[in-house]
Amino acid sequence: MTTGQVPAGSTTQALEVVNLRDGHGLPLVLLHAFPLDHRMWASAVDAMPGDFTVLAPDLHGMGRAPDGPRTPGLEASADAVVSAVRAAGYDRAVVAGLSMGGYVAMAIAERHPGFVAGLGLLDTKSTADAPEARLNRLRVAHQVEAERDTTAVLGMVATLVGDTTRAEQPRIVPLVESWIRAQRADGVAWSQRAMAARPDRTHVIHDVAGPVLVLVGDEDVMSPVSAAEHMVVARRDAELVIVPGAGHLSAVERPAQVAEALADLVARASAH
Repeated sequence: MTTGQVPAGSTTQALEVVNLRDGHGLPLVLLHAFPLDHRMWASAVDAMPGDFTVLAPDLHGMGRAPDGPRTPGLEASADAVVSAVRAAGYDRAVVAGLSMGGYVAMAIAERHPGFVAGLGLLDTKSTADAPEARLNRLRVAHQVEAERDTTAVLGMVATLVGDTTRAEQPRIVPLVESWIRAQRADGVAWSQRAMAARPDRTHVIHDVAGPVLVLVGDEDVMSPVSAAEHMVVARRDAELVIVPGAGHLSAVERPAQVAEALADLVARASAH
């Protein structure tokens, strides 16, 4: 496992890129969900066919990543991911993100279109938060800062993990809980505020030069199938994959199916 970092003097906060697998050709950059870190991709990468490199940064404030800039915004994370991947030696990549990672992936596609050879949007949505959702994010951000721990977001596990997974793979629930407990309260708060501030980026999907994958668990209640279908309408040639028996964390719940879809995306981008 190797890492690459943003060079000194960068205008964005430096992110570390974890090399989950060495390979050839276009790399695949995986962006994690909230409130987790790059560890959520391990099982999917283990199951992934092909011989391409897989990189997975921790986003601002999560895992081993530094705090984000004073003004929260996913645009800063997008810029920092691209800088870190370029510092690791790659000028272009297939970029795939799940949930919050999908929001960052779309920001990358908007701000650095020449960097994105293919785009994977997993269990995410392209629209901005509704007013009530935005207010709830800001409320939770304030609460975790006041309490100085992540207890306020532990309840998310009930909606992150699908019913089938809880019944058939009960070990995943405490695993996800452990990942959430490991996060820093200030990083959780920063991420919530950054997500609350994001705009609608549906138009970005249409403009991506390479292939687009839209994937969703059929039991996802946070970014449901209807949200995936909305993105496919914006990009008629996007591949829509619905994963049976998976909730919001499809890559953790059904890693083999997600791995196959992502490997196919890399293959299509490489041939594009």
